[in-house]
Amino acid sequence: MNASTARTEYITRRLFVKQVAAGAAAAAVARSAGTRVLGAPSDRLRIGVMGLNGRGMAHIQGFLAVPNVEIAFVCDVDKRALEKAASQVAKKQGKAPKAVHDFRRILDDKEVDVLSIAAPNHWHAPATILGCAAGKHVYVEKPGSHNVNEAELMVRAASVNHRLVQMGNQRRSWPWVIEAIAKVRAGEIGKVHYARTWYNALRPSIGRGRKVQTPEWLDYTLWQGPAPERPYVDNLVHYNWHWRWHWGGGELANNGIHALDLARWGLGVDCPSRVTCTGARYHHDDDQETPDTLVAVYDFGTAGIEWNCHSCDPRGFEGEGFGVTFYGDKASLVISGSNARLYDLKNKQLGEITGRWDDVLHFQNFAEAIREGKALNSPIAEGQRSTLLCHLGNISYRTGRVLKVDPKTKLIVGDPKATALRAREYRKGWKPVV
Repeated sequence: MNASTARTEYITRRLFVKQVAAGAAAAAVARSAGTRVLGAPSDRLRIGVMGLNGRGMAHIQGFLAVPNVEIAFVCDVDKRALEKAASQVAKKQGKAPKAVHDFRRILDDKEVDVLSIAAPNHWHAPATILGCAAGKHVYVEKPGSHNVNEAELMVRAASVNHRLVQMGNQRRSWPWVIEAIAKVRAGEIGKVHYARTWYNALRPSIGRGRKVQTPEWLDYTLWQGPAPERPYVDNLVHYNWHWRWHWGGGELANNGIHALDLARWGLGVDCPSRVTCTGARYHHDDDQETPDTLVAVYDFGTAGIEWNCHSCDPRGFEGEGFGVTFYGDKASLVISGSNARLYDLKNKQLGEITGRWDDVLHFQNFAEAIREGKALNSPIAEGQRSTLLCHLGNISYRTGRVLKVDPKTKLIVGDPKATALRAREYRKGWKPVV
């Protein structure tokens, strides 16, 4: 065994032992609190899925691929999606789930173990907080929060309620990605100073929305939930909310979170001291508020991370539309597509790790953490450290200023306008409280 392999295995073992201890401790606390804790792989896990368009069906497929899991509830404010999902679940598991349009009905059922959230970003933290308070473990899609304040609240909610909350940055559970990150952290490419992340796509225009009567199939009031009331327009639901600051966080929160999470994980950094982000909506004249082209740079003092986004220009780096490159003083490592490649300083390929995309592994890890006390691969506190980069980048873009950040407190320094964007206003009765 060579020195670099030994270092990789040492780090992997050390992290594994640390995570297992944390997971076991969380399970023990939950038992002492008197909440329902499953203790064996044979125990049936009952899930309620909130949000059935897009990622919601991926949640259903992922959980049903895990042994001894039942989709007990499906929930959506769109009657069409609700009926379709309920029918598909009944066929796949041989038992019909309860179909509800208000996720609070899931929280009322004491036999439900998990709330799985695939609703829009403005729902992630409020629903997680209510789920934890109701005694449910939570699986929540990325980015997990709409703003910095919500991120802090949901982490606190998981802690004080002794609940396991996993964020949906599923690459944390892919074995080939774990192996690649371990090589970076073990020093196989030398001292790493920088990581470049990117996303390229060919998104079309979202057009100009018309104020029209809400469709009969949609409960728009509940769709808005915690977000202050806005008129319904016909180009908002079910995807283009991503590009409006009121509900979404643009491409940084949509795809940037995946890449920035890998970069931060590989570099072993936490909170940056300086953040700058610039770009614009260059490609289409429409309702999109968030930029289609931007570069965000994060300075951690000893290392840096760059997010390079062209959501309307499909040609990316390394022949892929998404990826991360780690630059070391001895070599570089590229994670893109379904492999990781190691290059020396003369650009000669030294090795390759191949794998596949497999969301099921992340759901399986979550189930094993609940039933067996195993460590979560992406506990919400760790996930929100990466999401903070997205929020800070968006704040820098919206204010047009370089942000100075205190890495210890994670507070923006000397900029009241930027600080104000750490939180938001809520519709009456929906402000999250922990």
